[in-house]
Amino acid sequence: MTRITPDRNLTVLDAPSNLGLRPPAPGVSPGCYKAPWALRNTGLVERLGAADAGALVPPRYVATWQPGDGVRNGPAIADYSRALADRVAGIRASGGFPILLGGDCSILLGPALALRESGRYGLAYLDAHADFRHLGNSPHVGSAAGEDLALVTGRGDDYLTDIGGLRPYVRDEDVIVLGVRDEEDLRDIADSGLAYVPGNDISLDRAAKVLVRDDLDGFWIHVDADVLDPSVLPAVDSPTPGGLDAAQLTELLRGLVALPGAAGLEVTILDPDLDADGSQAALLADILVSALTAGPALPRVRA
Repeated sequence: MTRITPDRNLTVLDAPSNLGLRPPAPGVSPGCYKAPWALRNTGLVERLGAADAGALVPPRYVATWQPGDGVRNGPAIADYSRALADRVAGIRASGGFPILLGGDCSILLGPALALRESGRYGLAYLDAHADFRHLGNSPHVGSAAGEDLALVTGRGDDYLTDIGGLRPYVRDEDVIVLGVRDEEDLRDIADSGLAYVPGNDISLDRAAKVLVRDDLDGFWIHVDADVLDPSVLPAVDSPTPGGLDAAQLTELLRGLVALPGAAGLEVTILDPDLDADGSQAALLADILVSALTAGPALPRVRA
């Protein structure tokens, strides 16, 4: 296969943090921390022709939490974000194009911080949910994977939103949310001032208007696996109907990565505990390989 981005040195780093999720059941840890292993087992790194940057091991997951406690595992997330920012910055300093394998959506804080330290960057946020919960629209905060977009845009406790005095890591006008379709999240995002494109009819031109501008140094790409329709990939914690099919996500990712200023991407929320035969990890790997290389297009067919 020929790489779509021959001038970029793709570099894979595992970010297997589940710190930002609530337990799926009492006494059970969220399984998305296993996703990097599941994706690697498909031969993803070799198929991408990517360098292997290893893994950044997260702190211990603590399940206990109640309303009023603040962000679940918050201090651990802050520490992990700082360490992840350093790893992302190191990859970029060596000429690499980071590809982070999460993990839950709270890993976004790491690359957002890394990019903020080097300039002004935008964010393409591909997700069925806006992940925009904060005290301005909710009675309390809880799990950071449902709050990460709010956090990187400066809404939340200083220890998470103002690391290094750099709040916000991403400005509101530099964000576009793509594929959001949860009804409550649509209400929150509609009142936020952030650009968004709901559902599965997504225009790359609309995204480019937000992300490719003279006042931006580039942009990061966040991909939550639940942006795919659950008929295609149901192994996520909050499947929501009305999403993209595999071909649509491949086309969108290929277009985003080809835009001037694309600085890296992350993939989150795939839960191998819900993918017993590994077929959904294989599909997600196929999407990434097809989007980042000149591989064959995936069929536009729903499962």
